[in-house]
Amino acid sequence: MASQTFRSIKEVPLEEYFTPGHRACQGCAEAIAVRHVLKAAGRDVIVVNATGCLEVVSTPYPYTAWAVPWYHVAFENTAAVASGIESALKVLRRKRLVADKKIHVVCFAGDGGTADIGFQALSGALERGHDFLYVCLDNEAYMNTGIQRSSSTPYGAWTTTSPPGKVKPAGQMTYKKDLPSIFAAHGIPYVATATVSYPLDLINKAKKGLDVEGPAYLHIYTPCPPGWRIPSEKVIQVSRLGVQTGMFLIYEAEKGHLRLTVKPSRRKPVAEYLKMQGRFRHLSDEDVEKIQRFVDERCAKFGLPPLEAST
Repeated sequence: MASQTFRSIKEVPLEEYFTPGHRACQGCAEAIAVRHVLKAAGRDVIVVNATGCLEVVSTPYPYTAWAVPWYHVAFENTAAVASGIESALKVLRRKRLVADKKIHVVCFAGDGGTADIGFQALSGALERGHDFLYVCLDNEAYMNTGIQRSSSTPYGAWTTTSPPGKVKPAGQMTYKKDLPSIFAAHGIPYVATATVSYPLDLINKAKKGLDVEGPAYLHIYTPCPPGWRIPSEKVIQVSRLGVQTGMFLIYEAEKGHLRLTVKPSRRKPVAEYLKMQGRFRHLSDEDVEKIQRFVDERCAKFGLPPLEAST
């Protein structure tokens, strides 16, 4: 089934299924990302939401920001619950107890609920081939519980559980787990990355992931103002810098074919990205150079030009 492509913002539906009045922080990129994904999904959708920031800010009892059916589930079982819902819908359609039409099942979980706690359930669901879209909202730490590191936290980032000190002056000492590559290795039909500073790219990838038959994984880069120590009004700028420096690569892998969908013509030094965020304020020049080398090597694997050639 061919997926509709939105060619301009004017073509994007005006309907809002994640409504105003939620209690997310000012500038929260997660709220922006969810709005975009649900615009792609439309009304015929069931949302499965792991414990985390999104669940907390969107459902302060007795209120809700969700204008579509929504389930709150535990940190670890988002994909398992979605598998059950998707299987139940198949049975209900077969017994003609619900309309014979596509009802999308969409998972929302943070990087902690995806890379760590929910990793096993998601891997199993992808291997079994359940037809749902799994969206990881990656703000690179456990923000809801106090900014603790996850396996998606990048090298050198300050968190409350990776503080810089005499023994580990860089703070976080391991590199970010490459979740999109891991899930693409499952052989699923569609894997993509996106971020809020490129909204049409994000919405079109959500639409494509929803329309494929079988599991799809969408990894959305969502800067967090309090966790990243950035001003609320700088979220989109930081998000775009993450792409322009190569810290976060925007691509899709469709049936094993990978292509960059946002390819910066002039890649910027990572120092421009790092200096905007308080979580990297402690880094030495040597640390910044180490991160630059890591980013350069990864960009080369994806066919992006060397930093010198793009400046």
